[in-house]
Formats: sequence, C-alpha cells, structure tokens
Amino acid sequence: MLDTEPDLSTNPFSHIDFTSGAVAAVSGGSDSTALLLLLKHHLDRRAPATKLLAVTIDHGLRSGSAAEAQTVAKLCARLGISHRILTWSGPKPSTGLPAAAREARYRLLAEAAQAEGIGMILTGHTADDQAETVLMRHARDAGQGHAGMAGRGLAGMAPATLYDWRIWIVRPLLGVRRAVLRDVLRRQNVGWADDPTNVDAAFERPRVRAALAGESVEHVKGMLMLAGQAALERRQLGASATDLIDGFASQPAIGLICLDPCLLSSGDEQAAIYALRILLATTGGIAFLPDEARSEALFGRLRAGFLCATLSRTVVDSRRSGIFLRREARGLPAAAAATGSTLWDGRRHITLNDSSSALLIAPLGAAAAKRLATGEGKTPSSLMRAALAAEPAVWQAGECLGLPGYGLKSATVEARPVVAPFGRFLPSFDLALARAVAGLIGAAPVPPLPFSGHSAG
Repeated sequence: MLDTEPDLSTNPFSHIDFTSGAVAAVSGGSDSTALLLLLKHHLDRRAPATKLLAVTIDHGLRSGSAAEAQTVAKLCARLGISHRILTWSGPKPSTGLPAAAREARYRLLAEAAQAEGIGMILTGHTADDQAETVLMRHARDAGQGHAGMAGRGLAGMAPATLYDWRIWIVRPLLGVRRAVLRDVLRRQNVGWADDPTNVDAAFERPRVRAALAGESVEHVKGMLMLAGQAALERRQLGASATDLIDGFASQPAIGLICLDPCLLSSGDEQAAIYALRILLATTGGIAFLPDEARSEALFGRLRAGFLCATLSRTVVDSRRSGIFLRREARGLPAAAAATGSTLWDGRRHITLNDSSSALLIAPLGAAAAKRLATGEGKTPSSLMRAALAAEPAVWQAGECLGLPGYGLKSATVEARPVVAPFGRFLPSFDLALARAVAGLIGAAPVPPLPFSGHSAG
C-alpha cells in the first residue's frame, strides 16, 4: 500500500467503472508492478468492495520467469491481493513468437477473468509503449509507401480494447511516462524485474525502444501528439462510415448485405470506401480489412457501372436493385463434427447445446438452398439462395436438417454472426462502427465500455 499520494498529475483510474471487478495483468516489470500499487491505492480509497485479482502469465520462455512470478505472488500476499499464476503451455512457434505470446497472454487473462465473473482486464501500458507503437507502425506504413486511410494504425493503442467480444482490456497508464512509475516504486522501496527480451535487438519493439531512448523528450511528445491526432481522425472516419452503414446498408437474407447505390454518391468517398472495406471483411469472415488500393479501385468500378467481382472472399454483385455482398462459394470449411463452441469460417460462432447429438456442421450448399423459401421482394431469389448456400447448416446421417435460425426450429445448435474485423480485438476507437455492423448482421451486442458515464449505447 502506498504511504503517500502518488506523484501523478491526475488519477488514471478515476474514469473507470469497477462494478464488475478487475483483473490486473502483472508481469513483475516496473510498469505492471506500479499499476498494481496504484490500483490498490485507488480501490482502497474509492471502491474497497471491488473484486480484484492479479494474474501473472509465465510464458515459460526464460529460466527466471517462474521466480519472477513467485516474486509477484509474494508482493500480492503482502498487499492482501488475490493472485494467480498461469502458464503458457504447449509448443512455441519458431517465428512470430512475440505475437503468439501476446495472443496466449490475453487468452489466459480473459479465461481467468471469466472464471471469476470479472469483465475487465487492466494492463500497465505506458506513454513510452504508446510512442514505440506509433513509431513502429509509422515505419511499416512508410515502408509500404502509404500512410494508411486516415492513419488508422498511427492511432496506436486504444484506451480500451474489447477482446473476443466479451472482455474489456483497459490501459489506464497510457498518459504516464515509465520514469514516473519507477519513481513511485522507488519511493515505496518496491523492486521490479527487467525482462532481458526487452533489450533483445532480435525483436522489433526493443530496437524501437533503444532508438527512442536516444531521442529528446520532445520527440516522444511528438509521437504521442501524432497518436492523439490519428485517434481523433480514426473516430471521425468511423463515425462517418457508421452513418453510411446505418443509412445505406440492409440485410435482406442471412449472409447477404445490400448496399443502396446512393452510397456511391454520398459525398464522403473516404468514409464510403472505409464502410465498404469493413463490410467486405465482415461478409468474407476476414480479420483484416481488404487492401486499400484494391478497395478504392473496386469503388471506382462500382461507380462506373454494374459489375460482379470478388474481394476478401466476398462476391460483390452490383445490380439496379442494389449492390449485394455475399460469401463466395470457394474455400468454405469442410464438414466437421459439432462440438461445444467454435468459430466457423470467421463469420459464425457455432454453439452445440446438446452434446448427445451426433451432428455435423457443413455449408448448406446450392442444392439444399434451392429448397428454401426465400420470399418475395426486391432482392433476386437467386442471390438469396447463393448467400444461404454458403451458410453453416446442420447435417445428420447425410441429411440436411436446416440452417440454425432459418428453417431449423431446434435450439440444439445456435449460429451467431461475427463482426470479423473486430471479433478478436475491438479498439474503442471503432466502437460506434462495430455497433452499427453488429446491428446490421444480428451479431451479439457490444458489452458496455467500463468507463463512468460511457457505454456501448
């Protein structure tokens, strides 16, 4: 517990709603250790009934990692904080290790939070981490010869990111320099562990960190100002794209999105292309947005006249009645046994509610789609059937039982649409846009932001 008030200009936790409790991700490094002390101090004074769990992930990549986790456990015991050590087990990849370790870390943290009924994870990312992130993304964009639409990547890390559409990851220290946090620890005589991989030049971030260390304070401030401006532009672009989706997009059938051709002449071409990229990725079940240049070319061709093209596994069929988006028939998942909960084709969360049933999940297919009643309306029946043919159907003993939610009355199997580009990580910058797409396709609502006075609604 802190003996004195921390030397921070503002309380970094004052805007956070701790009603659902908090998991603090504590590695034992200076940033996360300071997070733990500052968070404990805040909760003791403002919300003492809050359920707080500290979690340390032992990646098993270094000989000293287990001892460092035990050091965190001893600190938590002294502070009266519940603590858990989770280990990343199994084989480790030979390439892309930092990304794989990060994915494993968030997965384990989310599992720990969910097991305790907690809806929020706090991490110790600092202003220094933010500057490093912006510099890395700026270098990547420069290497590719473009700055990206409205600098989406240059916005850096968001104050909050929704993981797996269920757990919020909150970064309350993004406005605090690492040196300030280390001063807090020194005044409290609390030590920390220095991870040697943080200075290993074999990885990108340590190289960028070393480069920033030689720069002036003003240079770091410049990176943070760049991030702030890019974040503002990203939110503004998302708001404009949201308005366009709300105004010009509809879903006449499961798996089929119709765009009003008036979208092409809405007056905001950048936002219209951005909305199109989001909807293409969602329809195709792709986590990454389609290439910007190819999307711009597609948009230009749509303006020039009717066409049928494919981008990001999505068929774009432009007709007088509208511009229709559906999943292409190629590359659909093979038939597989329905088990528990799984992500199908990047587009649907399939849940089996009765483990006693020997069922298969496979695409409906064109033959079965022809037997479905597609109704009357402006949408051509052939397009509706083509879209339904690419949807996950329930099969048993070679017989198609139907589509979950469409001709299949049984609740044994449920299929919930997924907003693919935001299904794994949804930065708070893109919250309004994700909500609009979720509403359009019938995905689960976005959990409310854990900020006082703010929610997904």
